[in-house]
Amino acid sequence: MNRQVRLRARPTGIPQAEHFEIVEAPLPPLADGHFRLRNAFLSVDPAMRGWVSAVANYSAPVGIGEVMRSFAVGEVVESRNKFYAVGDRLVGMFGWQHYADSDGADVTRRVREADIPLSAQLGVLGLNGVTALLGLTRLGDPRAGETVVVSTAAGSVGATVGQIAKILGCRTVGITGGPTKVALCREEFGYDEALDYRAETDLAGAIARACPKGVDVYFDNTAGAVSDAVMQNLAVGARVVICGTASISSWDPPPMGPRVERHLLVKRARMQGFLYFDHLDGQEDAIDRLAGWLREGKLVHREDVLEGLDAAPDAIAGLYRGENLGKRVIRL
Repeated sequence: MNRQVRLRARPTGIPQAEHFEIVEAPLPPLADGHFRLRNAFLSVDPAMRGWVSAVANYSAPVGIGEVMRSFAVGEVVESRNKFYAVGDRLVGMFGWQHYADSDGADVTRRVREADIPLSAQLGVLGLNGVTALLGLTRLGDPRAGETVVVSTAAGSVGATVGQIAKILGCRTVGITGGPTKVALCREEFGYDEALDYRAETDLAGAIARACPKGVDVYFDNTAGAVSDAVMQNLAVGARVVICGTASISSWDPPPMGPRVERHLLVKRARMQGFLYFDHLDGQEDAIDRLAGWLREGKLVHREDVLEGLDAAPDAIAGLYRGENLGKRVIRL
């Protein structure tokens, strides 16, 4: 039998536990050309909110009654596919379930880093780490001595962005929520400055004091009021990387608020969205660099590990409640 988490109802905002159900389904005979993988870790990512939304997204929404889409990492336990052998460890879009049958189309990569814990393939060596490195370098184009500001700076993407920016010789300012995460940004992730947006009565003013020469690169994971405050402090020629919109619970109808056009015009700045799936050509090189920094001790990462499939239905909502300190994964 295979235990699975399926989408039970379509959420209008952040998916909650009641939008999912856990079911048991028999494992069918393995088809020719397919392999069966036993998942070891399942990923929990903010992007999964968009994958279940009825609002148009960059991918088709998960259907009602379908296994919840997610990245996972595991080991091949049976194979009728000449390209994948029993014992191969693979990362892919295998879903929230114990076992996944695949013809290889949903495989992201083979695990090559035997000396690094397998769960890291879903975080610092996976979607989050690759997004941080390629989003920052390809779109942000940071130069030594520049100031890089990161929102959700203690999150799995943000923390990695901040550390990479430091490796590249930049000054870093993180924006996060609460004193625990502020301390984490400063003491563990090496930010030069860390601001608690919840405690600041004038966030734009606090950013101005932390960035006296302006913000050269803004890595935006939130949108909303935090980003409005950063936009007021852009330096001439700034680059804004849009990676997430975590502060907006629903884009239907679109929220109204301050506009960015004047800031971009006056500062001759540019803003561009980043999606991991558009940059798969750089994935292996990015992972090689990230793994090298991990081995050298230049890059640290945290994980928030939930135990068992029963923890999955509420896991996305927990991200948006700010419960996790580090990359959230589910261990099976």
